[in-house]
Amino acid sequence: MLVPTFSFAQMKMSCCSTPGTQEFAMLSKDKDFVKSHEEPLPLNFKSDLGKDIMLPSADGKEAHIYELKAAKPTNNYLFVIHEWWGLNDYIKRESEKLYHDLGNVTVIAIDLYDKQIATTREEAANYMNTVTEARAKAIINATIKYVGANAQIATVGWCFGGGWSLQTSLLAGKQAAGCIMYYGMPEKDEAKLATLHADVLGIFAKEDKWITPQVVDEFATKMKAAGKKITVKIYEADHAFANPSNPKFNKAATEDAYATSLTFLKDRLK
Repeated sequence: MLVPTFSFAQMKMSCCSTPGTQEFAMLSKDKDFVKSHEEPLPLNFKSDLGKDIMLPSADGKEAHIYELKAAKPTNNYLFVIHEWWGLNDYIKRESEKLYHDLGNVTVIAIDLYDKQIATTREEAANYMNTVTEARAKAIINATIKYVGANAQIATVGWCFGGGWSLQTSLLAGKQAAGCIMYYGMPEKDEAKLATLHADVLGIFAKEDKWITPQVVDEFATKMKAAGKKITVKIYEADHAFANPSNPKFNKAATEDAYATSLTFLKDRLK
């Protein structure tokens, strides 16, 4: 789809020093951004497959992950990064859906909120704003260490997790197998993008007032300048359109984006 032009307001940086995640963290101070997220509908999801695991991390704390282990030994992993609500039952349900649809792939949902789950947008804004780059990277690196040096790692994330999906693929280095980011803030440092080893599938929304089509276009240009492969899909939808708890949930766009994501992942996790 065509990428139209749209301006993006410059923001003062805070919280995380990584470009992109900085700007997204600042959106927690944007009243319009906060109000645009309707509070999620209740969901009680129970799984016989998923397990909560605590891992030691380099900062002396523990990292929380939710793992759906492949039935047979495999080096193929999908890391799932949650939205700004946290690692809630929606993310666990989506992780299990991906687990079943991908086949023999171990799916791990990474918790960047340290077991904090927001039920109101005010809580979500606070949790997102207080994530530090150092802590987030410690959690991600602990998970990379957990899966081992032979793991092929693909990543997917939405909103807050969309930006961190890309950062996770950067941290994975040569183990990165593919990156999907749903309406997340891109990395803007071209030199950093040059170190990326994974192809990127970017899924965005034309009506998104924050991760605008112009932001997406600039990202695609920088990726190509860095010699990296990116596929961009922009839907006639709004930010967070793929979240079924969102009143602006777009079923048709979500189904198409999911099918595209499955094809992308299956091609890279063989």
